[in-house]
Amino acid sequence: MAPAGIGDRVEGLHAVAAALAAGRVLSIAVEKQRLRNEPYSELVEAAKAAAVPVAVVEDVRADALTDAPQGIVARCRPVAPTTLEAAVAATDPAALLVFDHFEDPRNVGAAVRSAVAAGFRAIVVARRRSAPLGATAFKAAAGTLEEVAIVEVGSIPEAMKRLSQLGVWLVGLDAGSDQSVFGFDLLAEPTALVIGAEASGLSRLVAERCDALVSIPLNETVESLNASVAAALAVFEVARMRGWVS
Repeated sequence: MAPAGIGDRVEGLHAVAAALAAGRVLSIAVEKQRLRNEPYSELVEAAKAAAVPVAVVEDVRADALTDAPQGIVARCRPVAPTTLEAAVAATDPAALLVFDHFEDPRNVGAAVRSAVAAGFRAIVVARRRSAPLGATAFKAAAGTLEEVAIVEVGSIPEAMKRLSQLGVWLVGLDAGSDQSVFGFDLLAEPTALVIGAEASGLSRLVAERCDALVSIPLNETVESLNASVAAALAVFEVARMRGWVS
């Protein structure tokens, strides 16, 4: 069976609303009781105005892929992946979030939500052996996956090599580094922030391809942070260093 397209199923109020605004929604199923709430009724009216079929049902959970679809699911046209060149051009200076084989789609979604809030507009993910960009990731991202250029690659190390050729600094988040992410000068330059897998961190080759490794200083009583939390702190430090947030 061919793999599902990126974001071809979306669940949750914010994720469905964002997909609808992006013009990707093909059909919607919504629970009847939810229509008593204005955000749901307004979304349904917007869908009908866009000629999107809407089915009002008693319960959407039988058709849902997540544990808590919030009473609404949508079938969508998949998001079209973009190129590394386009991702680099998405912000000035470049700011990309590179996922080195994240395993939990909820962490991917949460990290993207933080990245978009910080001003990032591009992500790089591996095509295989990574959390799928499906309903769970889109729900956790609360609509923000509609706002980023998504690059799917066969090899993260090879993508990093190309990013380096495009003039982008590769900065990896590594708990073992003595260099703090806070105040790190390279973050003000065109940067790809590379985040490792939840349990194992950066893979060996990915770490070797980085121009620099940085860490988040922690109190000695805490061993590590959740991957999406670490990503959030790092992307906002990028934003602070560039004056994107005050």
